[in-house]
Amino acid sequence: MDEIIIHGGGVLRGEVAVSGAKNAALPVLFASLLTAQPCHIDNVPQVVDCQTTELLLSRLGVGVESDAGQVRLEAARISSFEAPYDLVKTMRASFLALGPLLARFGEARVATPGGCAIGSRPVDLHLEGFEKMGATIHHTHGYVEARAPRPVGGGPRLRGVDMTLRFPSVGATENLMMAATLARGTTVLRNAAREPEIVDLACALRSMGADIEGEGSDVIVIRGGTSLGGMTHRVLPDRIEAGTLLIAAAATCGGNVFVRDARRDDLGVVLDVLAAAGVELSCEPGGIRARRSGNLVPIDVATAPFPGFPTDLQAQLMALLCFADGESTISETIFENRFMHVQELVRLGADIRVDGGRAFVRGPARLEGAEVMATDLRASVCLIVAGLAAENTTRLQRVYHLDRGYERIEAKLAGLGALIERRSGSLTARAAAASAEYGAGARQAALAAPERDLATPPCFGDDVTSLEAGGPAVDRVAAAVGGPARLQSRRLHVVTGGAPTGARPTRRRTRAQP
Repeated sequence: MDEIIIHGGGVLRGEVAVSGAKNAALPVLFASLLTAQPCHIDNVPQVVDCQTTELLLSRLGVGVESDAGQVRLEAARISSFEAPYDLVKTMRASFLALGPLLARFGEARVATPGGCAIGSRPVDLHLEGFEKMGATIHHTHGYVEARAPRPVGGGPRLRGVDMTLRFPSVGATENLMMAATLARGTTVLRNAAREPEIVDLACALRSMGADIEGEGSDVIVIRGGTSLGGMTHRVLPDRIEAGTLLIAAAATCGGNVFVRDARRDDLGVVLDVLAAAGVELSCEPGGIRARRSGNLVPIDVATAPFPGFPTDLQAQLMALLCFADGESTISETIFENRFMHVQELVRLGADIRVDGGRAFVRGPARLEGAEVMATDLRASVCLIVAGLAAENTTRLQRVYHLDRGYERIEAKLAGLGALIERRSGSLTARAAAASAEYGAGARQAALAAPERDLATPPCFGDDVTSLEAGGPAVDRVAAAVGGPARLQSRRLHVVTGGAPTGARPTRRRTRAQP
């Protein structure tokens, strides 16, 4: 079994490119089921979850051709309407086959995903939506069997409906959006998810001829049609990978990394939180640069649906806050069991206490390398971030979690100067190839590129929280956001013209929420 070996203490410097977003690619791949015409999708990350999706589509009868991030799909001859358990159990996103199959063919049989390591993620919102669109749902032998209504004299077809989701679920929003494109009439999704991946899916569906508006807001309107055409679509860059790389750059003092294709609008409050913690950020043509030249500042953060702080970056941020001067608080509001990485960070020497949905991280900690085990996708990369700044050597086991969502992350970090390698009995060529692709030339070119002065108005975030006045941490935050600052009740308020973040000031900390 593969393992990742990290020799800590190195400083990351140079340039690295972000891969396509796995969470955007998956629904776009499933959208190919909506049409008999060829679909060409570019910038698909070469990760296990995307490979699993391609395998599932081929099981359904879709013609699949995949080469170096370019995927061609043709669902002209579907041979099965069933997504089997052996694939669904390995990737919950397989449930996204339900909407397109039900909309185009009037029936679908998909295994229920069950829970996962980070908590239960029920599909009841998906099914409630399909039932409102007229579908008949049956649960049998661990499968969901769905059939569209069949009007007199016509074929099976879902009907448009005005519905409000109880929670802005990304998966439910995607499944219902795809189904609504072929429904009879207009569908209105209220309290819809607003994530950039939703916007990307809407762009792909629109290129197929779908009539969609409102994506990116909490109300999406889809006017159904009788058929859709093919598409040519490029998947957006992965904002979670971008955030991970920005955090990794700040793990050690002296880090200076330009993350190409990192996008301000997709990261939003993530950049505000990192700036409040003392990370120096600047937008440059084509990406964002992260630097760390001083100590980190403790902060309070709560995860929330977009545009709030993403739960998929919570573990990585926790690793970073282990090195802050004081106690930080992280509140997890999305999943009930997403602190499983805490015990592994503690093995490295972190001082973390968990109380329900909150974790209290006291720093600065002196981490020492040890053998640790990944418990889920984001926990695996969190331990890599911690290992980069730890003393001695960290050995990460169960890296198959990492391969589900990060494309050659160890090679990218090696290209930035990290002493990291993948071993499978013997050293594989995967990490060794990093020097050729992300070598010294790229690093030197990135470091020689002009940088924006942090005192100028930045191109990240629209909001910042308030914090108690005094000290260099305040100066860094005020300079980073580039907005006017004023003292009020002994607290410094930085005004940037965006909507308030709902920050709660604490002693030398900030709280970032949507």
